[in-house]
Amino acid sequence: MQVVKRILSVFVLAAVLAIPGMGSCQNFSQGDRGESVLKLQRVLCDNGYDVVVDGIYGPAMEAAVREYEVKKGLAVDGIAGEAVQLALLGEVLPEAKQPRIGSAEGSAIVKDAQQYLGVPYVYGGASPSDGFDCSGFVYYVFGKHGISLPRTADDQALVGRHVSVSELQPGDLVFFSADGYEINHVGIYVGNDQFIHANSEDELIDYDSMKRDYRVRAFAGATRLV
Repeated sequence: MQVVKRILSVFVLAAVLAIPGMGSCQNFSQGDRGESVLKLQRVLCDNGYDVVVDGIYGPAMEAAVREYEVKKGLAVDGIAGEAVQLALLGEVLPEAKQPRIGSAEGSAIVKDAQQYLGVPYVYGGASPSDGFDCSGFVYYVFGKHGISLPRTADDQALVGRHVSVSELQPGDLVFFSADGYEINHVGIYVGNDQFIHANSEDELIDYDSMKRDYRVRAFAGATRLV
């Protein structure tokens, strides 16, 4: 019980403010924001794609861009590059004027994690070939970026700087406790109130919402490693 209390108590520490990353060039991808992203979102929305017009290039916008790329026979990468901009808008947009959400490394971690969407959930798994459980997924993705983490979610919660929900940036770790005592789930925040994780309910790597009732109740804290 003392260990459990120690794990949960670390999340009452003060958050450390992040230094925003540099703005992107004319290729727009997840984490970018600003007037150019807003313009892309408006046109996507006008064309029937399910995106929120908020100026933030989040998971829903990336999915819409991928769908548009398939429809137009373009290379499918979820990035609104020159080809997408010309096809969608008839012009090439200027570079983003606002900073990216999160650090460059955090965005790279999110992009890396997304390539495993759909990989099966396997309890104890920590590789694409064997499948992943929640902490194994985090352990594997961060390990690819040279960041060594403990193997279990409760131990992972003890690593890094603690941040509040309002300060979350892509690449941060978000933790959950089903019983209010023990950390038993972890995911990687991707932006726009969503995180990517090994989902034992759906039995695969997918997205979930921080605003879903269960996640709101079970949220136990967040840390930043990059």
